[in-house]
Amino acid sequence: QKFLCSNCNNILKKALQTLCGHRYCSACLTWIVRNNKNAICQKCKEEDPNTLGEESLLAEEKAFGDAAINKEISELRVHCVTLGCSWSGIMKDFEEHQSFCEYALIPCHTGCGHVVMRRKLADHLENGCVNNVTVCQQCQCSLASSEHQVFVGKQKNSLQLVLFPLLFFFLQQSHSTSSAIKDGCCFAEVGCAFRGSQEKMKEHEKSAVGAHMLLLLQHMRQLQGTLCSAARAAQSFTPQPELSLRSAAQSLENKLHVFENIVAVLNKEVESSNLEILAFRRQSELDQNIIRGLELKIAELQRCLTQKDAGLSSLHKSLLFSEQASYDGIFLWKITEVGRKLQDSVTGRTVSLYSPAFYTAKYGYKVCLRVYLNGDGTGKGTHLSLFFVVMKGDYDALLPWPFRHKVTFMLLDQNNREHVIDAFRPDLTSASFQRPVNDMNVASGCPMFLPLSKLQSPKHAYVKEDTLFLKCIIETN
Repeated sequence: QKFLCSNCNNILKKALQTLCGHRYCSACLTWIVRNNKNAICQKCKEEDPNTLGEESLLAEEKAFGDAAINKEISELRVHCVTLGCSWSGIMKDFEEHQSFCEYALIPCHTGCGHVVMRRKLADHLENGCVNNVTVCQQCQCSLASSEHQVFVGKQKNSLQLVLFPLLFFFLQQSHSTSSAIKDGCCFAEVGCAFRGSQEKMKEHEKSAVGAHMLLLLQHMRQLQGTLCSAARAAQSFTPQPELSLRSAAQSLENKLHVFENIVAVLNKEVESSNLEILAFRRQSELDQNIIRGLELKIAELQRCLTQKDAGLSSLHKSLLFSEQASYDGIFLWKITEVGRKLQDSVTGRTVSLYSPAFYTAKYGYKVCLRVYLNGDGTGKGTHLSLFFVVMKGDYDALLPWPFRHKVTFMLLDQNNREHVIDAFRPDLTSASFQRPVNDMNVASGCPMFLPLSKLQSPKHAYVKEDTLFLKCIIETN
């Protein structure tokens, strides 16, 4: 997986590593950055879209060549999957093999409809292609390549004694020239002036196939002129000079025609590849636009849902407060799941419980109750402790301080037989009954309000169906 591009998902070519740690082909990263403003790493989106940061933004200047992974990829063992081809080697030699694989299937460029192996293309053009027709320069008849070869074959013998020595001399000269140019292109003998290191030379040879074929074609035409001149000079040795020269020229024309056909095939393959790449880029751009539109819609929907959730939560709290709020100093607190909450208090998971706020009057003191089901202070572990809490209210500035109203606590017997009642008057010197500075003052009340043994006794109905009721009465007169 580490050898695959995060964009095209193919084997990495000239791997670049981004700040977020993901790898891209050099060409893929360039295309993404040029076609997407503020492009974000797709792998980062897939892994965890909630943690996207600046390191996930793609930029060519922030990426660096991953020499280590490129070296690993270049040394991977691979083999050609073309049927009949037995080539195997390492990755850095594979692309060169693909350009010359003799078993690769390619279409005949003449439009005859045949698809042939690259190794058999020349034979197909000369012997099997119905569209590859040559006009005889002697009689102006249209002949298939194979027929024309038979026709002119008879005229070759008379020139062999002259042509072969000349050809050998030319090839020998070309060989000596090419061997002298050690760091030059292997097509230097036909006019290519490129020079460079071995690595740059391989890239040049792959990218300049069309130019090399044109140079080769031009060189063959020059060779044709050289051979014709030599043939004219040898007329005194040939019994039929005019016919022999024409035959030699025609033979060279046939070979040149084959080369031109091969160049045309290569040009068509390049043109087809360019069209496919262009179509892929257009489709990818359309897909990216659709994805961006969908992402914006999703973000907008998530924002709306968040706002609605917040609104619903606020409304729920308001409704709950309206249902439980009291404005006459009398408050009844219903506590459910007493068994579980008592156990939580024993284990320390939830030490105490606060009641909803209630008021002594519409614009009066804001207060609440606090209960320790397993006791607090002197009553810890043996009694239920119940306390009174003065809270910061909206109208405290208009109220007299300290708080001085009598407070009565009641634990209701649900059989209406024996309610537990306790009352106290505030200690006016205690900070618990001064005007609150924080949200609520320190609680004050009855740490030994009721023994736990009595709370759980079957003789009383203080807890019934796992529910108990606490009542608070504040004298407001």
